[in-house]
Amino acid sequence: MNLVRQTRAFVGGFKVGPRLSLRYGEAFMKEVARHGALFVDNKYFDIPNTMEAAVRASFDVGATFCTVHAQAGPEALSRLAEVEAELCKTRPFRILAVTVLTSFRQETLSTLVKGMPIAEQTLALAQQAIDCGLSGLVCSPEEVESLRQKFPQAFLVTPGVRLSHEERGDQKRVADPRTALERGASALVVGRPICEALEPA
Repeated sequence: MNLVRQTRAFVGGFKVGPRLSLRYGEAFMKEVARHGALFVDNKYFDIPNTMEAAVRASFDVGATFCTVHAQAGPEALSRLAEVEAELCKTRPFRILAVTVLTSFRQETLSTLVKGMPIAEQTLALAQQAIDCGLSGLVCSPEEVESLRQKFPQAFLVTPGVRLSHEERGDQKRVADPRTALERGASALVVGRPICEALEPA
């Protein structure tokens, strides 16, 4: 919460993943949502019924955004698009379909998909999500330009954002903020460079 208070004047919202949501729970999530858009980044990937319940629970704690895996398939994604439309009648809410995680390089992909280039996988997963009625996508800075060209109306969230001199950590497909925006990102996810800064603001 100290970090939230220091940075809320400068950021568009706050991404909370499983480490924080599991440790501190509903009251903490609702408190974060009071200070800005809450992005619940738990990347749901399960049977459709469970994914819907998880998305609804995210909305109930104040989420403006939440993530699901695009690999969940058309049955789940189509159902979630209907849920998104329903929840948006109450307040703005967007489900973001995660394509290929930024921690992957081609050689570290699962053996099941290693033969397909990451760019092709990203495009295929994005197309599936769009076809199912979702408009929010998560992709690395390396794929955002091609997705922007293919889906001009999509809301493209780009993690893997680092300044050129910063450590990449476990992020593999990265770009600096200006490059990501110029390539077509709608929103940037910047975690450790801010969280670990001596002066986060």
